[in-house]
Amino acid sequence: MLKQIKYKVQSAGILIGLLVALSSCNSEKKQDVIEINNSGAQEENLVSISKSQFESSGMALGKISNQTFYTTVKANGMLDVPPENKASVSAYFAGYVKDLRLLPGDKVKKGQVLFTLENPNYIQMQQDYLEAKSKLDFLKSEYDRQKTLLAENITSKKSFLKAESDYRVTLAQYQSLEKKLRLMNINPSTLTGANLTSAIKVYAPISGIVTDIETAQGMFLNPSDVALIITDGSQLHLELKVFEKDLPSIKEEQPIKFHLQDSDSIYEGEVHLINKSINTRDRTINIHGDLIHMEDAKLFAPGMYIESDIITSSQKFDALPSEAIVNVENANYALLKTGATSYKKVLIQVGITSNGYTQVLNAKDFDADVQFVTMGAFNLITD
Repeated sequence: MLKQIKYKVQSAGILIGLLVALSSCNSEKKQDVIEINNSGAQEENLVSISKSQFESSGMALGKISNQTFYTTVKANGMLDVPPENKASVSAYFAGYVKDLRLLPGDKVKKGQVLFTLENPNYIQMQQDYLEAKSKLDFLKSEYDRQKTLLAENITSKKSFLKAESDYRVTLAQYQSLEKKLRLMNINPSTLTGANLTSAIKVYAPISGIVTDIETAQGMFLNPSDVALIITDGSQLHLELKVFEKDLPSIKEEQPIKFHLQDSDSIYEGEVHLINKSINTRDRTINIHGDLIHMEDAKLFAPGMYIESDIITSSQKFDALPSEAIVNVENANYALLKTGATSYKKVLIQVGITSNGYTQVLNAKDFDADVQFVTMGAFNLITD
């Protein structure tokens, strides 16, 4: 009986020992699983990139740097020239167009012959001038003679007044015709009966490029008709529109960054004039800007549409290139270099973005000399 009890006690002890051992074993296994999971979570944030992979992928490294961030006002508009740099060419006298050999885009210089006009009436005007000129000498002599005779009471006042009237009327005709001939680009001082002409030359009033031609060879041109347009593009400026709510922040001499539509090339300008008159139709205000680099004018043409940013203020912030920061599920990350080929995905708190850079609000969480992947980080972070 005692042997049976002893055997049972021993059996119970062995059973309890086995249970304790199994419990301890299960506890150790459970602890091992937790450590492995923790290790795996840490490894998810680590990336290994070999030197050859880094170079072949066109990746680059950079540090957090202090960058200038701008506050801007959006403005759209066009490139234009001042009124004095654009000329609509017409003739003072009607005539048929001759010798027109220009095409849109041709360069012309001030004083260059653009075309000629022909009309028989031009001959009559020159003839009238020569007749008035020849009469004027005789009428002036008669007027002076009658004036002397009147002073000596030898002639009547009526005769004097008639001589004076004839002289002054002819003088007015002579002076009027002389000015008309000069407008026709005919030199009155060299005009004689032998060199009367039925054709006059039309000259370029400014230097520039022929931007539009409204006439053709043989067409009859009236004085009110525009024959062609010349534009001097060397003095291009910006004609912009901003909404009235933005007017208080616009000041003269503020920088302007602008680009052509569908172009990434950025050019520089400056606010020159601010029109205080509001366009009541679209509630906008005209802003006149000048090019900073006038050599850029040769790249453009009047009438080109532009999009611009008027810089109203600026501040400096710690920042990374925007390409270095990747948004994943409403959180922003960057790759921080931790070793020769190892990188760590770190959380970045972002602020404003400007000019290709994004503000890093938690920049103090990183040492000043640490490097980040600034190009090629997107796929590595999102994978």
